[in-house]
Amino acid sequence: MPALLFPLGLAALLAVVVPLVIHLMRRDELRPVAFAALRWLDPRPKPRQRIRFSEWPLLIVRLLLIAVLAVVLARPVLTAPMSAKPFVAVAPGVDLAAVREGDDEVQRHWLAPGFPSTDRPAPQTTASVSSLLRELDAQLPQGVKLTVVVPQTLQGVDAERPVLSRPVDWRIVAGAMPAPQAMTTKRPVLSVRHTPERAADVRWFRAVSAAWLTPFEAAATDAALPPKDRVVVWLGAGDAPQSVRDWARSGGTVLFGSQMVWPQSPNRRIAWRDETGAPLMEAQSEGKGRMLRLTRALNAAAFPILIESEFPEKLNNILSDQVTPARVASRDLIPVTGRSVFTRPAEDLTPWLALLAAALFLIERILATASRRRAAP
Repeated sequence: MPALLFPLGLAALLAVVVPLVIHLMRRDELRPVAFAALRWLDPRPKPRQRIRFSEWPLLIVRLLLIAVLAVVLARPVLTAPMSAKPFVAVAPGVDLAAVREGDDEVQRHWLAPGFPSTDRPAPQTTASVSSLLRELDAQLPQGVKLTVVVPQTLQGVDAERPVLSRPVDWRIVAGAMPAPQAMTTKRPVLSVRHTPERAADVRWFRAVSAAWLTPFEAAATDAALPPKDRVVVWLGAGDAPQSVRDWARSGGTVLFGSQMVWPQSPNRRIAWRDETGAPLMEAQSEGKGRMLRLTRALNAAAFPILIESEFPEKLNNILSDQVTPARVASRDLIPVTGRSVFTRPAEDLTPWLALLAAALFLIERILATASRRRAAP
């Protein structure tokens, strides 16, 4: 729909009186012819004159030119109209029967690139759910209610909860998203930093590195930190050292033991759960990097998966170079509010109106030149 960024510019429309006055004051350029008999007529009586506009095409073109220039000053833009009806986004893999039907006052679309209508078959896509939510939030008009229907497990999400400009009705139903294609990733290299009290816990990570066939390093907590392409495993107690947090903030990945205390963050999430749904590892972004923390002590009694064969692979899925984790429980990805309202981009019509003004100016010059040629003796 059209809109004006500077409506006061329309005041320039008052300039349309200029060509009207010019045409009223304009007199036809006629050659006087001496006629002797006219000298006997009384010069005082004057015939009545009507207001007449000559050169109608030229006058109309000049009026249009001024009107177009006034609209250009008002900065017209064109925005795509969008419905104000509540929007329901359904993640692929959700059975549409679980979505309430019969309400014509609701827009239903798949949570997929392009947001196709649910009247079409569900798209087989593994696009990032978090990115799609942010894109949808930016496209919807302010005030439109957003409902997102997702299965219990999501595929391909960001490492933190999405921050949107509006509250979201987050509904979790039965179903499963299409699994992404398997990716071959570089396995991480672990560098362990530990206190003397936690020296016994180092063996678990040494065994993991042996299963990955990657180099392994272990040293005391006063040793220098490794390059950013390695994962630091910090085994100690108390608050997380500021130097380690700064290292993570500059792009590194740090895994803390369960006895470490790390700073609170609104984007903290559960990165790993056991079969019962209990958390095993938390994660949060930290500047350009991220920090993770185990929630249980490193012993077989409290952490039974340590002695299972799939432990190295599951740890690799979290610590690997993948940008997003493969699977996340939907309850851990509920969006939060706090993002500023996004102004939808509009198409600026000024260039097109400038071209129209240039064309009208060319036509005006042609008509004006032709008028002078006709008036010439």
